Amino acid sequence: MTIDWNHFTPWASLAGGLILGLASALFILLNGRVLGISGIVGGLLRPKAGDAGWRIALVLGLVLAPALYWGLTGATVPATIDAGWGTLVLAGLLVGVGTRYGAGCTSGHGVCGISRLSPRSLIATLAFMAAGFVTVFILRHVLA
Repeated sequence: MTIDWNHFTPWASLAGGLILGLASALFILLNGRVLGISGIVGGLLRPKAGDAGWRIALVLGLVLAPALYWGLTGATVPATIDAGWGTLVLAGLLVGVGTRYGAGCTSGHGVCGISRLSPRSLIATLAFMAAGFVTVFILRHVLA
């Protein structure tokens, strides 16, 4: 096995983790809500009175932030996806179903739940990670 050192980005990863942690902490302190993306987007599908504005703003911020970064710096982040559209759609649907069964996503359980020492979030995150490990192993080593 060889290591692709081009994908080894400890400083960028640390900065991203710090920003995500800070955003999650501020969100729960200022809004009393967990920053779980699946719950936020799910709330847009069944909006309550006066609840959609902040959800739309947050989702727009997630979508527009890369464009703003590109506009300010001119830097692009190369992305390579080794899958076709069918695989991506199927994967997205499976993730959506999984977040409903798991009552949350990796941001809600993995970042916010574990930081609150939630046993349920720890178990959910371990299940997410195990499923990811098994899936990658099967796709790259068994079916390859």
